[in-house]
Amino acid sequence: MDFKTYMSDLYSKYAEKPWSETFQLVRRCMDKTRTDPKPCEPVMRCQQKLNEALNDVFSLTGCITVPTRLGSHRSPTETACYLTADLFYLEVLLLPGGGVQDVKVAQHGEAPESNSALCQLLRMKKFKEFSVKLDDLASLYNIPGDSDTKIKVYASLQHLQKDLLKISNLPRRLIESDVHVDMVLNGRIGNFVPCREGNPMSIQYYIRPSDVLMEMFCPGEGSRGQVAMVVVGASSTTHMLQMESHILTPPQFDSLGFPVFRPMSEVKTESLPAFFLLKLQPPVPTLNSFIQQMNQITDVTPEADLQVEPLFQLIKQLSLTEKTCESMCDEEDSHFHTLPDAELHSYVFGGAEWKCDLWKGALIHAVPFTHPAHVPALLELLRHQSVINALLASCITRHEQQPGLTYELNCEVLPESAFSFSVTFSLLDSDSLAVLLVSVLDCRQVKCRLLMADLVDPSLDDYISRVLTRCMSIPITMRAIRRRIASLRPPAPHHYVMSVAAAPAVDGANTDAVANPSPCASMSVYSHWGTSSLPAELI
Repeated sequence: MDFKTYMSDLYSKYAEKPWSETFQLVRRCMDKTRTDPKPCEPVMRCQQKLNEALNDVFSLTGCITVPTRLGSHRSPTETACYLTADLFYLEVLLLPGGGVQDVKVAQHGEAPESNSALCQLLRMKKFKEFSVKLDDLASLYNIPGDSDTKIKVYASLQHLQKDLLKISNLPRRLIESDVHVDMVLNGRIGNFVPCREGNPMSIQYYIRPSDVLMEMFCPGEGSRGQVAMVVVGASSTTHMLQMESHILTPPQFDSLGFPVFRPMSEVKTESLPAFFLLKLQPPVPTLNSFIQQMNQITDVTPEADLQVEPLFQLIKQLSLTEKTCESMCDEEDSHFHTLPDAELHSYVFGGAEWKCDLWKGALIHAVPFTHPAHVPALLELLRHQSVINALLASCITRHEQQPGLTYELNCEVLPESAFSFSVTFSLLDSDSLAVLLVSVLDCRQVKCRLLMADLVDPSLDDYISRVLTRCMSIPITMRAIRRRIASLRPPAPHHYVMSVAAAPAVDGANTDAVANPSPCASMSVYSHWGTSSLPAELI
């Protein structure tokens, strides 16, 4: 009998045997090999491969169940394993060699459907990421109570999805040229994605211009912006949740183009120990005034006490690495510099000024609500806050201020009234100070006013406002201001400034990256929607 025929017979013999019997046979053969004083080299290599295969199988069934507290069991034929919860189960189909053939998710009352994302994670042995996905799936039913209660909550979540989908599909006027960006920033509920393949509903409600450009020129390296997962959360008190649609059929609209909702007395509801949640990814540093407005909209008070801190500190903690932040949080003033093109700026945030009550807030991970009408109003507040955060975060880098470098602009950023802050700066060729007042009126209106001696240009404030609105970056806007001022003033005596390339090397200063930026780094600096729609000075 030749080798191929022998192996074919072996495959046929063990093809129908359960995994448990095969495991036992393999272990017996491995034990015999260990007692042999002169083990065969090919057998030892096979033994190593079999050990790796066995470890893969056991890690598959062990690593992914513990984090999510799901039940698990294997099929009698050992060709599949199941992760189960009260109202859904997940089926992992295994190949004869121990690999993953498919992953299917069956939610309550629905047929199992393949989930390509979960299957790919298991094939790549990314068990941690797989567990995170399972946590999102389990959060759909994250409430106490019996199965009947959970079924009602799930039914209510399905009705909410239908209402949100109706709101998302309502016709509206296009504002931005990019359809996706326009949906995210101006859609009534952002870019809404219904629940599918076992993933919860999601809403992308804000994205920075730099993220859009980064994704265009360096795919996969940009952020997907601010996203809210729509799930349910457990509540210590009961809330009236919908058991049918709140929107009239056929739909009627108010003066703002939103659908008219039926009165609560005319809608079938259930009193349940749960509420809906906008689970924010990433969490959002939020001013206390916005938190109060959210509570007024939903009439639901967060059950966990929020830790109040200066908003700037919260933004800095999210923007910087943990190690860098720990070394800088105790400073009264925090110094940073950014590198727009080959230009150095210094930004100083006064620690004491940012501790005023108007600019204190908390890190918000989730926003509870009970009615689909709450979602558009909540998203407008989150967008408004995201604009403020994006502007302040644009001044923050991982580099501390370095002595010995010449800065084209030295700026101090201070809070003013609610939703307004100032940037005080001086130019290298001027002894006087100038102040840029920035007011974020809402998520779509950013107004600027430049206060500077001996400079009168009625169109300058509108120009600065347009630049800042389009790029959402203080450093890029300050560079545009410096260039515009230089074009308006008469030529000054030649002033020598040490260039970045000629500046002496300073420990911790990445001058090579400034002098020779990579294409992706350049895109992150020129953070705006597109060069064709911007003033020439900004490009």
